Amino acid sequence: MAEVAVEKPVEATTSVPEVAASTEAPTTTSQDVTMSEGPSPEKLKKAMKQIEFYFADANLPYDKFMWTLYSKDPEHWVSLETVGSFKRMRDYSAEGMEFLAKAVKNSTFLEVDPTGTKVRRTTEPQEPKAVFERSVYAKGLPEEETDDLQGKLEDFFEQYGNVSAVRMRRDEKKKFKGSVFVEFTDFETVDQFLKADPKPTWEGKELLIMTKGDYCEMKIKEKGLTGKSAIYRRELISARKFDAFREMAKGKHTPGKEGEEKEEKKDVFLEFLGHKILIKKNEEGFGVIDEADIPFVKGVTMKFDGCGGDVAWSEVKDPIKARFDGKAPYIKYARGENSGLVGFYKPLTEEDIEYVKTTIKTINNHEVTWSLPTEEEEKQFEIERAQAAAKNAFNQGNSRDSGKGKGGRGGARGRGGRGGGGRGRGGNRGGNRGDRDRNAEAKEKANGEEVGEKRKRAVEPDGGPDVGVRGKAAPPAIVSVKRVKTNDGTAADASS
Repeated sequence: MAEVAVEKPVEATTSVPEVAASTEAPTTTSQDVTMSEGPSPEKLKKAMKQIEFYFADANLPYDKFMWTLYSKDPEHWVSLETVGSFKRMRDYSAEGMEFLAKAVKNSTFLEVDPTGTKVRRTTEPQEPKAVFERSVYAKGLPEEETDDLQGKLEDFFEQYGNVSAVRMRRDEKKKFKGSVFVEFTDFETVDQFLKADPKPTWEGKELLIMTKGDYCEMKIKEKGLTGKSAIYRRELISARKFDAFREMAKGKHTPGKEGEEKEEKKDVFLEFLGHKILIKKNEEGFGVIDEADIPFVKGVTMKFDGCGGDVAWSEVKDPIKARFDGKAPYIKYARGENSGLVGFYKPLTEEDIEYVKTTIKTINNHEVTWSLPTEEEEKQFEIERAQAAAKNAFNQGNSRDSGKGKGGRGGARGRGGRGGGGRGRGGNRGGNRGDRDRNAEAKEKANGEEVGEKRKRAVEPDGGPDVGVRGKAAPPAIVSVKRVKTNDGTAADASS
């Protein structure tokens, strides 16, 4: 979000020394000539370039504050004074509003209103293509941030070609991490930058550079991610926190009659291992949570080996529920494997671990051994566990909001129907698991799949999400404004 300052523009003042009266004509100095000429063309150009960035396709649709300013006016006018209050505009706004209006008049895609107090685009925003592929990662920059560092970074990367945006990467405390993502305007510039000889350096030190895609793969390997977790990590790195095009696409598919006010959506949270995490909706409509928000709680997982290729759920669930306040565990097990993981809801004590080992000695009539997983194995398991719980909680939250059915659990009465079959989560609530497995195998045969193929079976107990309200959803969509030429050659608006 663009930073807004509340400082008023500083008026330039000039101190004039007192001099004796003289009948001679005043002498004109070079300093007087410079002052009378006003701001330099170079400063006007820099001001225009900075204002253009705020309205550019590379920034406007992804800056929630700017998009809100742009969208709330039907004709998309934005106050020039507000733009001038941004941190990087202070030096320019000190010259006054006339200076800013003059700077905008030199733009190829911005215009100023007749009063000289508002600015807008002359074209509709277009969604940039292949942004991820046109972006590079660079590390080795000074972590000590100065007011002019952003400008210096932009000047540095522009020596290699046209730059759409330089985004400084920050940690959770907003401190600069010494690395950036740079979005170039074309692939040729990306190639030129990566193959530069000599290698790009900052203050004499060679930078670590790579494509954004290579950076993504590097992080996935560092964390040992695979499967869905790796896919989610890629999406997390490539996605934007706010995307106006994505928000508008959601709006197009929102049910409801035209002109009827849409029901305000509520945020859904997941209570996970003592932490409250916001659940978001991905492009497929499923609930997900940011991986960075998932806490790692050590010692909440145990591993069993030797189950003989199948698991009798009750042999694991019932003894654990008896000791842990009736809470069923989260079990990760793939049919046909000889081992699995069991997730608990708090760190296990030595007594808890000993209880599990001595109480659950056999599973599926096979003697099993219990152990603690490695830290990396437990981290990965907790990520999968949290994402599965988020998806389920999000669906339940939406089902309650929409009022469909009587329970939202997938059956005639929201509980799997009356004829047994459990909760749809691997439980045995009066149903026959063997019958369900045979039905599943029959379906696999009908679909041409090999019987016995591994199928993930996981159990996550109930835990109603905490639902809260955080305000309205997306800003309004773009409203097109047609412009027609007047006799004097200027643009005027006409209703479409």
